[in-house]
Amino acid sequence: MTRIYAIIITALFSIQAFAQNKPTTKPDIIQKINGEEMKGRLTKIGDNDVTFIYSGETLEYTIKKSEILKITHSSGRVEVFGQTTLPAESRQKDQVAMVASPVDHHNKIAILPFTFLMDNQPGAEQVGYKAQEDTYGFLSKHSAGYTILDPRTTNAALIQAGVTRDKMMGFTMKNICDILGVEYIIDGTVLQTKGYQTSYSGGNSNSKVKRDGDDKIKGVSSSNSNYSNAAQRYEVSVSIHIYMDNNASIYNQSHKAFLTNTDGSYSSPLEYLLKRSPVYRK
Repeated sequence: MTRIYAIIITALFSIQAFAQNKPTTKPDIIQKINGEEMKGRLTKIGDNDVTFIYSGETLEYTIKKSEILKITHSSGRVEVFGQTTLPAESRQKDQVAMVASPVDHHNKIAILPFTFLMDNQPGAEQVGYKAQEDTYGFLSKHSAGYTILDPRTTNAALIQAGVTRDKMMGFTMKNICDILGVEYIIDGTVLQTKGYQTSYSGGNSNSKVKRDGDDKIKGVSSSNSNYSNAAQRYEVSVSIHIYMDNNASIYNQSHKAFLTNTDGSYSSPLEYLLKRSPVYRK
């Protein structure tokens, strides 16, 4: 009987020692974008979501990858899925280092060639490229803290990636931001429509009197000349749409030139909109 008790006591000590020496498994930790932290065990990682079980539970949860900032695996490996995105107004207050790595989009801007419409029909592409250049020239003087891609670099990168004007609708703004390596995309439209036409006319009449040597009237000749001028007036409006690298739209406004003009100039409404955009700085 004593021998049996001794065996039981020995077995209990062995079980306790085994339990104490059993290595503790670290949990997988999911850090969500909203700040929530989840500890447990990952059971599956899919293309768009992950499957997770909390420590001490058996129920499985599915979390979208778009909601996850990073995962710290039990092995210690860290897997980053996304980064928190602050509103554009907050980002303008950041102290920005002007040297960025190729994958760093922060505070970098690209301007797409503008769409030019004449009486709601596609117009000359050169006007769209000119508006792109003008936007770049204006913002370059009012963009402290931002890096703006020059139009040639932007257009070359778009062409190389197959993002031509006729295929533009097949790409999201996030796709284009990734191609160009920027945080903000400026997309614009210049709309020109024919307004009223002004015209005026006039004429001149000249008479010449011929006299002989005795100062007598010898004859009278006359000539008439008529002229007319016409000027076509145009109504011009500009639209600007600014997107971020997460497809968010942060600015979408249109403005019409205050007075009609004869050359179709868009400078006034363009500058009006840019001065009120979230990427403008005095």
